[in-house]
Amino acid sequence: MRVIGVIDTSGECAEWTFPAEPGAVRTARHAVRDALRGWALDGAAVDVAVLLVSELVTNSLRYASGPIGVRLDRLDNTTLLVEVSDPLPDPPVERTAGIDDEGGRGIQLVACSARRWGTRHGRTGKTVWFELALHG
Repeated sequence: MRVIGVIDTSGECAEWTFPAEPGAVRTARHAVRDALRGWALDGAAVDVAVLLVSELVTNSLRYASGPIGVRLDRLDNTTLLVEVSDPLPDPPVERTAGIDDEGGRGIQLVACSARRWGTRHGRTGKTVWFELALHG
């Protein structure tokens, strides 16, 4: 899998583009975890960031056919901004999954776990973003 990635040496921003193919979710999880640990972050915020990126990249793989962008931006010592972009213009829909449903919980997880979240349209496609509180 060819991944294009940039990590800011100041430790405030990291960005990757993943092809929409099998393995992208796993590769994105590892990239996010490695970058956040490289910034000396650990614990619950890292685990939640990895989980939510995994959910959003999975959504992108399921519904979009083009490259998937992941961006981390450490806004300050208390907030992490995470963005996942894809070429599909339609925003995700938060829905209530039934107890036996195999899917449909990704956006619910984002909404329940993030400090704030939302979507925005780009020139091509959309970006789903969320903010997490950093402790320590």
